[in-house]
Amino acid sequence: MKRSKRYKESAAAVSRTNLYEVSEGIALVKKSASAKFDETVEAHIRTGCDGRHADQQIRGAVVLPHGTGRQVRVLVFAKNAKADEAVAAGAEFVGAEELVPKIQKEGWLDFDVVVATPDMMGVVGRLGRILGPKGLMPNPKAGTVTMDVTKAVKDIKAGKIEYRLDKTNIIHVPIGKASFTEEQLTDNFQTLIDAINKARPSAVKGQFLRSVTITSTMGPGVKLNPMKLV
Repeated sequence: MKRSKRYKESAAAVSRTNLYEVSEGIALVKKSASAKFDETVEAHIRTGCDGRHADQQIRGAVVLPHGTGRQVRVLVFAKNAKADEAVAAGAEFVGAEELVPKIQKEGWLDFDVVVATPDMMGVVGRLGRILGPKGLMPNPKAGTVTMDVTKAVKDIKAGKIEYRLDKTNIIHVPIGKASFTEEQLTDNFQTLIDAINKARPSAVKGQFLRSVTITSTMGPGVKLNPMKLV
């Protein structure tokens, strides 16, 4: 892959072998985020889990204290009073069965998070093949299948993110924007790490956090010392 001059300059300032402290790593990521747009800062956490086993899965959600810095469009599947609650809480889209053909046939996916009341999961289940691969399927563990739609929507708007293992047992999540202060990014990152450590499956033996890398959208990866994050 051909790298830009800007990327090469940023990468030269980051050691590929050094394991940085959190504060030093975040400072480096902010410094390397020199694109013309406000880059997203992400954390990539490789765990010692084996996701092929049900008792080693990790999936949950956490509200970042300073949010993610992006506008999140919320779709809520609900009826009657719960639909009214969702609208009042600030959900961009609220509906029921009538949304199924819009998503299935028209390919409508102008939303970032889907919330559903438990009684609507039979309807949402019809969209599993579309929503599932995109990571949009509501899930009780993530707090997106709930009767408390007001809290669900407000938490999402406040900066709630979902974390889960991918097929290679890595968790990929945004922790803010390059325009955030170092303190804000540190707070968000520490909140995320605390939640993931708390969610450690008891079946996982040995080192839990194998590697932790933070990076901006266009910048190089900065490796943190995972032994100091447990």
